[in-house]
Amino acid sequence: MSLADNIFINMCQDIIKNGYSTEGEKVRPKWEDGSYAYTIKQFGVVNRYDLSKEFPAITLRKTAIKSATDELLWIWQQKSNNINDLHSHIWDSWADENGSIGKAYGYQLGVKHQYKEGMMDQVDRVLYDLKNNPYSRRIMTNLYVHQDLHEMNLYPCAYSMTFNVTQKKGQDKLTLNAILNQRSQDILTANNWNVCQYAILLMMFAQVCDMEAGELVHVIADAHIYDRHIPIVKELITRETYLAPKVSLNPEIKDFYDFTRNDVIVENYVTGPQVKDIPVAI
Repeated sequence: MSLADNIFINMCQDIIKNGYSTEGEKVRPKWEDGSYAYTIKQFGVVNRYDLSKEFPAITLRKTAIKSATDELLWIWQQKSNNINDLHSHIWDSWADENGSIGKAYGYQLGVKHQYKEGMMDQVDRVLYDLKNNPYSRRIMTNLYVHQDLHEMNLYPCAYSMTFNVTQKKGQDKLTLNAILNQRSQDILTANNWNVCQYAILLMMFAQVCDMEAGELVHVIADAHIYDRHIPIVKELITRETYLAPKVSLNPEIKDFYDFTRNDVIVENYVTGPQVKDIPVAI
């Protein structure tokens, strides 16, 4: 069993056993048939993944790591808010007739801000500080910009990354750690997808800054399982588990903007069967 499997199973069991049901409450999401999508949820879930020990992909079912990387690079590298720049259709439901999702996600990371050192967007500011001020306590990004929320087709779920650098005893290289903050997460469809994405981001930033990847801490304010997902989750967490895959990056890449999804190398990823036709609440 991978550590990620253990974390996922325990989290799901806790939500199902001890979570709060929103059935009958005023909720926004609906199913395709128009009925309200209720959830059972837990507040303030915190999961920790040590990337120096293993990559945090679950093996209960396959997480499409390269596709997750593609979406991550769409947001953090291309800084795009248009689904026509993406190789998947996961954002189609939130795009307008031109393919835009509004001033969300990649748009916010591409906005330049004035700093003492000059004009930089949030991604370039993080990379600048990691290379020049690694022990700063101010290395972070924020996508939840209130003045632009009315122009976002979906409010950011994963909205903030905070980076923190340490150094292990006896090691020459520094260790890069990060906290991913999410206001809300659909555990079945998005949990391990997001975990793998931001583990990859942490690994990429560490590599281009000549650091080692350390801990990814995932904080979820509203960790929920949708009502129609509960039977699927119950079956999923009873499956056989396997060892975590080995995931590495092309060591030749030294500039974050040179990474592609093909620079993520996935080896020995043995999983259970994929879960198909998961209903998605909109």
